[in-house]
Amino acid sequence: MASTNDPFQFQEFEEAGNLLEANRDATTISIEDDDMPERQRKAAGFTPDVDDEDPHASDDNTELLSGQKKSAPFWTFEYYQRFFDIETHHVKERIIGSMLPWPGKNFIHVHLRRSPDLYGPFWICTTLVFALAISGNCSNVLLNLGKPNHKYSPQFGKVTIAATAIFSYAWFVPLALWGCLLWRNNKIMNSVSYSFIEIVCVYGYSLAIYIPAVVLLILPFEWLRWCSIVMALCLSGSVLVMTFWPAVREDYPKVIAAIMSAIVLLNVLLAVGCKAYFFSKPEAGLSPTPSAALELTKAPSAT
Repeated sequence: MASTNDPFQFQEFEEAGNLLEANRDATTISIEDDDMPERQRKAAGFTPDVDDEDPHASDDNTELLSGQKKSAPFWTFEYYQRFFDIETHHVKERIIGSMLPWPGKNFIHVHLRRSPDLYGPFWICTTLVFALAISGNCSNVLLNLGKPNHKYSPQFGKVTIAATAIFSYAWFVPLALWGCLLWRNNKIMNSVSYSFIEIVCVYGYSLAIYIPAVVLLILPFEWLRWCSIVMALCLSGSVLVMTFWPAVREDYPKVIAAIMSAIVLLNVLLAVGCKAYFFSKPEAGLSPTPSAALELTKAPSAT
């Protein structure tokens, strides 16, 4: 007689049935049900059909995953838009880093970290242009204060001259330096290379120290003016030298001396030239003295 507890006999498990009887409101999912609601499909982990997906979104995802995202041409606004997308605290850190350079610290590697911007350099140059023009006019007023024969007239032409000098230095000098470094990298295989935007960014932030220095030039003390301009010149020049030294140190000594001397001399020329033009003393003897004017008016008429 066969045993009723045969282990090879098919047995029904009553645990699932008991659970369903205990909770009759429970939701069950059948994989054979073609009319499954959308909420149950998501809960079961079913993915939507390919036809329902946005083709443009899938193309963007494919480009991002493959690392072949197309960049906009350089003559479009979209290309330069990413250089103005920067947080305020990043601009603040870069300005402080340009004003307080640390020996042995490369400005590009420490502060830019391969993400240069044009927002900070643009507003630094614009602020320096107006600071030069306004400070030059204020200095002229203070120098001639108390002179009865002096008539003040605002010199708006200084804004144009300051803008030409500052923006030419901030754009054309980096362009020439970038071309020179690119040419030398083709001759000498150098491990350090900078892009044009990175060089423009360094030159733009290096001008930040000149803004407070120009404000101090308003005071009519020649010794204070020279101390202010020399201090700003040393800090700005040290940022440029420490940044571009790794890019030329493996070159020939004569080439290194020529490139580094050009960087320093152009910086000196900008600082001394702005001080001499915008804050120079008025030449004496150009305007007639009151006594000479009085003698001309009292000259006897010919009979």
